Amino acid sequence: MIKIKRRLNIFIDESGDFGFVDGSSELYGVSFTVHESDDSISNDLEYLNNRLKKAKYDGMIHLADLVAKRGDYTHFNLEQRKNIFWSIFYFSKRVKVKIHTVIIDKRFKNNRTQLNRELALEISKFLNSISEYMNEFEKVVVYYDNGQEALGAIIDTLLITKNNVEHRIEFDHKEKRLFQVSDMLTFVDKIVYKHNHNMPLTKAEKYFFSVKDILGIIRQLKSKRL
Repeated sequence: MIKIKRRLNIFIDESGDFGFVDGSSELYGVSFTVHESDDSISNDLEYLNNRLKKAKYDGMIHLADLVAKRGDYTHFNLEQRKNIFWSIFYFSKRVKVKIHTVIIDKRFKNNRTQLNRELALEISKFLNSISEYMNEFEKVVVYYDNGQEALGAIIDTLLITKNNVEHRIEFDHKEKRLFQVSDMLTFVDKIVYKHNHNMPLTKAEKYFFSVKDILGIIRQLKSKRL
């Protein structure tokens, strides 16, 4: 007899925009962090909180702002900001989760319709690849705040036939550190994509990430990927 597992959590975040005008993003990324609720993350959270305490920061980690030295990170120097980044990175490496990122290169799309179609196709491929796994759980809770309505609609449409799926829009972003792992992944996986496809980094990205850093990120997250 197959034992039904209790709950699967899927944390989804995106990076980029759906625009095709000057100043729009070249890449659009969607990251998934998959966690079985029976796998405690208490020790991993303690590890993260201790590292952040040493970095003198306890807020939500938003990597785009961290790298660009915006928002909450305006008064942090490079060393402090890197300490915050490596805190969430090593947390993601040690916590028992699986990850996946979809990257759409908008340079090869002409409009929003093409972007939507490609995004839906790639997300559908991923969700189909873990469909049987999702069926092993009594409940699958998808955390996505509908930051991009088009993405939210794609996710809801693809999961509509899953009776065990609950889409949670309202949740504490600061408290849900695994959601912040997805936020981090959307950013670092775009950096990795740029590196692999010889795309130029922004000035802030070059300043923050060395080639050694990028190669280390690729290597250390390899075993986590779905």
